[in-house]
Amino acid sequence: MQGEVGSTASSWDFEEQISALSMTSLPQSVLAPPEATLSAAPCGPLTGRLQPPGDKSISHRAFILGLLTVGRTEIEGLLEGEDVLHTGRACAALGAKIERQGEGRWSVNGMGLGALLAPRFPLDFGNAGTGSRLMMGVVAGHGITAQFDGDASLRKRPMRRILDPLTLMGAEVLAEAEGGRCPILLKGTPEPLPIEYRTKVASAQVKSAILLAGLNSPGRTVLIEPQANRDHTEKMLAFFGASIVSETFETHGRRISLEGRPELRPGRIIVPADPSSAAFPMVAALLVPGSEIVIEGMMMNPLRTGLLTTLWEMGADIEVLDRRDEGGEEVADLKVRASILRAVEVPAERAPAMIDEYPILAVAAAFATGETRMRGLSELRVKESDRLAAIAAGLAAAGVGCAIEEDDLIVTGRAGDVPGGGLVATHLDHRIAMSFLCLGLAARNPMSVDDERMIATSFPTFKAAMAQLGAVFS
Repeated sequence: MQGEVGSTASSWDFEEQISALSMTSLPQSVLAPPEATLSAAPCGPLTGRLQPPGDKSISHRAFILGLLTVGRTEIEGLLEGEDVLHTGRACAALGAKIERQGEGRWSVNGMGLGALLAPRFPLDFGNAGTGSRLMMGVVAGHGITAQFDGDASLRKRPMRRILDPLTLMGAEVLAEAEGGRCPILLKGTPEPLPIEYRTKVASAQVKSAILLAGLNSPGRTVLIEPQANRDHTEKMLAFFGASIVSETFETHGRRISLEGRPELRPGRIIVPADPSSAAFPMVAALLVPGSEIVIEGMMMNPLRTGLLTTLWEMGADIEVLDRRDEGGEEVADLKVRASILRAVEVPAERAPAMIDEYPILAVAAAFATGETRMRGLSELRVKESDRLAAIAAGLAAAGVGCAIEEDDLIVTGRAGDVPGGGLVATHLDHRIAMSFLCLGLAARNPMSVDDERMIATSFPTFKAAMAQLGAVFS
């Protein structure tokens, strides 16, 4: 009974913060009616400066590691999008006291390893695949039981890749939907077994779930990834005081070793700008003639800059300014000027460094000269939507030729002359929506998306920020 009272109090405190936030600073799109269509029209040059919202990956992990640490963790620059707020709600349901101090500034008073409370109600993650999968790792490594659920999009996403290694560590799946999908009832273990596990897919979410479960293990958890991918969890665990070593494995992989039950120390986290969100104004400025913008404070982690590398290969005029370190991550400002782009071939091994940026890269390829081939995109089929199919359908609606050959996407560029004029089905996918709105800014005719509401999951200020640069929406 005492645990239930504590959990209820923490959740209520957090819900008061979210209620105030929703009333003061979240865009109207969060509360928009069903089928809130939005159009982007051809516009004049985009100009000015813009700081994209905080990185979504780091924001999720900041809440979670704050929960697992005894003491007060301060966060600056947190992404106040719906996905991250769902993760915050889940942390509050497990006992954390979370408070909003101001725009992007939050504090987390955590429970510490082994001391989490069992949630009284199902953990609803909305559209947040990262939040739900990482929190499965947290629950799996503690002696509590929790039900995981989300919206229609999240219920379609595969969770067996997460659940399989967690069950090897001693967790039990008490109930699940067909195919290992949400809703899922997961029973954790207070003594998670230390394992050595080789990942089958290049997924930072799988890796992170295993490491978070391994935090409360009485031994060493070893994880081998044949293809290195986002390393934010490793960096943040080290920042909080965990003993973790990451070494090169074979040609492109990493071997990661984590000692269980460390003394985690609270600290101050500065969240850099999200490269996946910066991608939208970046590509829009490359495509709209005469544009010149500066993107401030973008994370330059080499495992997140695959899009930047690809755009440079395509001839993009992007200048890196003022490289610096903030909160353990390298950041920089980027000056972006309108450019004439040429087609390239994007190798499959680059996918982990830009997996969320392929929709907007496809838009850039539509304006390039020549045929761009993007290889090895099987992971796009299991994102918020089947992104591979959604990209192809959106390009067709814009009058751009494209083809899917097995796991490759081939885009036939139109050398800057994209007809536009279509309506794109977003399938509740925020990145599909923003990508084709950016296409509409540079096309001959406006482009529309069938639903703008989910943009708030990752870039709640998208419309306002782009409008300040000169974008036209209706």
